[in-house]
Parts: sequence; structure tokens; C-alpha cells
Amino acid sequence: MASPDIAGILENAKELDRLRKDQEVVLLEINKLHKKLQSNPEVVEKPGDTSLSRLKTFYIQARELSESEVTVSTQLLGQLDALIPSGPQGQQRRRIEGGEQKKKRMKADSEASRVSPSMRNHLDVLASLKGEQVAARVTQQDAEKDEWFVVKVMHFDRETREFEVLDEEPGDDEEASGQRKYKLPMPHIIPFPKRTDPTGAQDFPPGRHVLAVYPGTTALYKATVVTARKSNAFLLKDGFWLDRYVLEFDDDEEDGSLPQRLVPFHRVVALPEGHRQ
Repeated sequence: MASPDIAGILENAKELDRLRKDQEVVLLEINKLHKKLQSNPEVVEKPGDTSLSRLKTFYIQARELSESEVTVSTQLLGQLDALIPSGPQGQQRRRIEGGEQKKKRMKADSEASRVSPSMRNHLDVLASLKGEQVAARVTQQDAEKDEWFVVKVMHFDRETREFEVLDEEPGDDEEASGQRKYKLPMPHIIPFPKRTDPTGAQDFPPGRHVLAVYPGTTALYKATVVTARKSNAFLLKDGFWLDRYVLEFDDDEEDGSLPQRLVPFHRVVALPEGHRQ
């Protein structure tokens, strides 16, 4: 087992632990406000009281942290799938080929024992990505290079654990149909951070390799963080602060050097283990 693979797993596990601790802090604040409103509901009618707006803010933070947890958990699943040998699974498939009723019964028993409450919640969040844009690897496992695009989630199948996604802006070399659909497994999908909640997004320090949307395109490529995102924030018209990274993309050389490009934080995700470009 290669050390970079282990390092990536440990890093994501550490990030998962941080997100859960942040969730505990937010839930504690929510519970405090709940008790305050239960003991004194008239407080919300007082001029200048911000209890309800604060409660809404905490609920938004809790939701965004939960979605970030799904993002990191999905990456961890992909890393583990890449390291776990596939032999035992194949042997199990051969063993259950003994009658249709037996196969159905064993499948039902297996599903019931495997889907824990936390996994059901995880699947619920993945299903809620319908209509959202995500990063998707559209190439097969044995391809020479990994191709990642921004796609729209059309459907998530809980049984097969597959996403149906739509590439809304295929390149010029695509077929004339204009849009292309893919069916992809969970490890091939990485949800983007929420644009409206920079606090729930993972921070990437200078020198870290990431996967990011190249400016002016819907394709993602490997890049190196030059400047942390909070150093490049600016205020949008709708009142949100948009954090941006300064990145250098691999193979983006111009006049013998790599240009530095600004990319919004919600278009930057962790570089998958074993990425080939």
C-alpha cells in the first residue's frame, strides 16, 4: 500500500473530524437558541431582537457542514475502493449464483444489514444533489488519463449507487446532440462547496495540489495553490463574499512560465488519489 494513498486517507479523515466538531459547535448554538425561544417566545417581538435571523444562520451553517461532510466522505469511499482488492467481491458473486429466489433473499438481507442509519443519511444527501452542479470523472477506471467536467446531477439511484448526470456544455469535438449523459458510480462524483457558505468549504494551503475548474471552461485540471483563498475575497452584488484562490495549472505554460489564475473557491476541490492527467 503506497504511502501517498495512506496520507490522502488520513488527511480526509482529519478533515472529516474537523467538520464533525464544527457541526457540534453549531448544534450547541442552535440548542441554546431553542431553549431561549421556548422559555421566552415573546423575545422575538422586541425591537432589535435577532434570535430568528441567528437561528436561520446556524441552520444554514449546519446544512452546509453536513454537505461538506458528504463531499469528504465520498472522497474517502473512492480512496478506499481504489485500495481494497476486488477478488472477494467476485467470489461472493459466484457463490450466490444458485437460484433466483436465493439470490433475491441474500441481496435483501445484505442490503438490510449494510445500510446503517448514517449511510441512509449519506444517501439522502447524495439524492438531494439532484439539479446541482458537481465535478464528475467521465473516463473509465482503466483510462490512460482522467477527464473531469462540471455536470448537472439528474438522478441518483440508491440501489446501484450510481449518478445519472448531464454534461450541459460539451466540447467542440462532441457529437452534434449538444448535451451528453453519463451514468457514474459514487467515487466518480465530487460535490462542489456551496458558493454561499465559504466557512463550510475545505481550506487548501499554498503548495497543495487541487482539482479546479479552468477559467472560461467547464473542465477541471490539476493545479497548485499559490495563495490561500481568503486573501483574494471580494464582495458580490448579492451581498456574498466570494473567496478566490490563486492557482497555477499543470501544463498551462506560457512563455516559459505558469501563469497565475484566479478561481472561485466553490470551483476547487481536493485532488483525487491517483489522479492521471
